Amino acid sequence: MTVRPLSRRRARAGHSVLGLCALGAALVALAVAAVAPAGAAAPRCQTSGLVIWLDTQGNGTAGTIFYTLNFTNLSGRSCTLHGFPGVSAVNLSGAQLGRSANWTPGQTVRTITVNAGQTAHATVGIVDTGALPNCRRTTAAGLRVFPPNQTASKVVPFPFPACGGSGGPVYMHLRPVTR
Repeated sequence: MTVRPLSRRRARAGHSVLGLCALGAALVALAVAAVAPAGAAAPRCQTSGLVIWLDTQGNGTAGTIFYTLNFTNLSGRSCTLHGFPGVSAVNLSGAQLGRSANWTPGQTVRTITVNAGQTAHATVGIVDTGALPNCRRTTAAGLRVFPPNQTASKVVPFPFPACGGSGGPVYMHLRPVTR
């Protein structure tokens, strides 16, 4: 068998093919790393990927009824929630009624990973507005809910007694998100 040297043209073509293969492999490796970096934490849950709903079977004590506020992850990937949601009562046109819910002090806050299809929870307590001084009683059409660390909200339909106007007493209290 006789070994002949490659012509310059064929040698350059071979290098070009090898170069393109190496470049393609590098791009694939970068794409895989961007999608699933090893050991990386799941991103924060975005409002758009969550269904937010309220379990209306409340549990009452001492003038407050506690409800479970649920955050179901339908984004198709795992994400995290950390801290307290933002909650306020709204009327039919979406205007806020009274003051936003206060965060209950002394609560342990954890980062919760919510896998696709799973639900995380927070507790909202709604005070009996009939027992509150300076409360301009009205009926709320629902709750405006901001998931923790998000600026976009969703409205959960739920009629309940609320305090209208601006200011007035705080009549809702929140606990942080849990599993």
